[in-house]
Amino acid sequence: MNIHPIRLTLVALLFVVAVPALLVQPPAGEASAASTPAPDLAPEPRHRFASRLASRFMTSYHYRSPELDTAFSQRVFEQYLEVLDPNRMYFTAADIEDMSQYADYTADAVRTADLEPAYDVFNRYVSRVDERIEHALGLLDDGFDFTVEESYHFDRSEMPWAESREALDAIWRKRVKNDWLRLKLADQSDEEIAETLAERYENLQRRIHEFNNEEVFSFFMNAFTRSIEPHSAYMSPRTSDNFEISMRLSLDGIGAMLQRETEYTTVMEIVPGGPADLDGRLQSGDRIVGVGQGEDGEMIDVVGWRLDDVVDKIRGERDTIVRLEILPADTGLSGPSKVIRLVRNEVKLEEQAASSEVIELPDGDATRRIGVIRVPVFYVDFEGRARNEPNYRSSTRDVRRLINELRSEGVDGLLIDLRGNGGGALVEATTMTGLFLDSGPVVQVRDSRGKVKLERDNEPGMAWDGPLGVLVDRRSASASEIFAAAIQDYGRGVVIGEPTFGKGTVQNLIDLDNMSRDEETRLGQLKLTMAQFYRVAGGSTQNKGVVPDIRLPTAGDPEEYGESALDFAMPWAEIEPTEYDPVADLEPLIDLARHRHEMRLESDEELITLVQDVTEWEADSQRDTISLVESVRRKEMEEAEARRAARFGVQDGDMAAAEQGQPDDDSEASDEEGEAGEEDDEDLYLVETARILSDLIDLDQERLLAHRQTEQ
Repeated sequence: MNIHPIRLTLVALLFVVAVPALLVQPPAGEASAASTPAPDLAPEPRHRFASRLASRFMTSYHYRSPELDTAFSQRVFEQYLEVLDPNRMYFTAADIEDMSQYADYTADAVRTADLEPAYDVFNRYVSRVDERIEHALGLLDDGFDFTVEESYHFDRSEMPWAESREALDAIWRKRVKNDWLRLKLADQSDEEIAETLAERYENLQRRIHEFNNEEVFSFFMNAFTRSIEPHSAYMSPRTSDNFEISMRLSLDGIGAMLQRETEYTTVMEIVPGGPADLDGRLQSGDRIVGVGQGEDGEMIDVVGWRLDDVVDKIRGERDTIVRLEILPADTGLSGPSKVIRLVRNEVKLEEQAASSEVIELPDGDATRRIGVIRVPVFYVDFEGRARNEPNYRSSTRDVRRLINELRSEGVDGLLIDLRGNGGGALVEATTMTGLFLDSGPVVQVRDSRGKVKLERDNEPGMAWDGPLGVLVDRRSASASEIFAAAIQDYGRGVVIGEPTFGKGTVQNLIDLDNMSRDEETRLGQLKLTMAQFYRVAGGSTQNKGVVPDIRLPTAGDPEEYGESALDFAMPWAEIEPTEYDPVADLEPLIDLARHRHEMRLESDEELITLVQDVTEWEADSQRDTISLVESVRRKEMEEAEARRAARFGVQDGDMAAAEQGQPDDDSEASDEEGEAGEEDDEDLYLVETARILSDLIDLDQERLLAHRQTEQ
């Protein structure tokens, strides 16, 4: 999935926090946005002060030290347009040409605090939204003919701006027609559809009208920071409060990360240990189209909503119920939708802690036992560590304990599962690497002045000196990449999976409030990239990530996800390798094990099905248009249901009832079978990784035997 950097500015971790909602819906009976003109927004004195400070820090301390020249200004201007109109549904080419008068000095405008152009562009955006909503509401009166051969281009992010308002009218006619058809396929009546869509479009307009001066400043400043590179950001006072609370782990919610894609809110990642993770049904790539409160609260349509507003609906108090209507990733926009019921809760440390299991594989007449340690995050109790408490909690300590337990169970090899591990404490990546090395350097950290600091494991000895594998995926990032890279560079183990995310940079927070002229005026915070990670062999983990020794069949092109897919990401780089002592050269064995894996891909029925699923998903994900012919869409929907039913072993009637969240005598059993099927899909990667490690053990034993026979 191509994750856009500006969209990432709106990515939200779904946990309740003790701050006011960003947007408050007007009470029933108040005038709607359609009849209430939006106020013209303008910068405030505190925004001008924060702008000057941000420019100074970004140009003086950022790892990249950008020059605020014309080329950079044009980049900021384009990023700001993408913040406001990423799918090019509101502005026309004439609007862009007119507003381009600001393009050459938007970056310098941050330095001089000349913020009026940013607000002028935003006020025009609000006006264009009003025009589009008025047009969309007018289309609801006559309905549509769904036998006409035409399609809707739902992803316009790379298309030219519409040449005129008439051209936008044509685009919006197809958008509204597609919205109508999706609800029609969900068996809503024409009257219900017209009412649902009218409410959807009016809600969209109302939310745009409710933006305030602070939010416009935040949008513009993030266009500036993300034009330098994607991990730097401006955090408004409200965002800063959210961040501080999340760092204290005061988190309640469902445990998911969302992003905005076209008019849909899409699940980017499931947080380990959260309610969604433990439930198992919500998956990365699912699109959320409705949110309902409690067992029977009204299902609110959220298509077209701002991400923050969707998050506010999903957040809630612990032990309360939220219902999500989703379009599953594997059925696409054709549907059908399904309803998932989740109980909001705290993401418990115990659920995020390292855990273990044993996979048993046939080995001739015997059984080979592969131990697996799952590490969802690199965690440490910093306060307990600082106080030198004897039993403070850390991922390294937990993994050491699990290794000892697995050794007592007689495992033949060990897998460290880092799938979905987005990082954590650098010290833990270093000390955990030390469990598998005698001692030595783990990672190099280079700051903006070129000074290199070496992070080392200084504890002699290894907790595990046997066969080792590391399982990674595209969501393995930062500290996970440091660990995997060190294991790979030392030749200590084999890395299996798909290329990792590629985040090899270090960010520091600068609290602008410390420079405020008075205690009442809050300015927010800056997140600045100030250093970069390098492997002991000299290459960076930035941009390229860690390329596995053996790749598993997964969907998508590595160039289209992760760090390399982000605009203005810092490039891969290389410095001098540090002195370290490799353990072994595993490449000859890895080549042979890779061949055995490829043979299984052609002979193992489960792996053949997995490859077919990956191929189908890739073909569907490349689509950016969708048919507006009802018969075609119904056929696509039926085929998607049939594929899911075949995959999960569920009867068609049971699958339909489960997907729609309808009461059915067998619906509970159907859900359980569906979840088990999805879990099996995930476990297949783990089982195949265990097979690969088992192959390496066999090959190493064969090599040793051949060597002994040669000596004799």
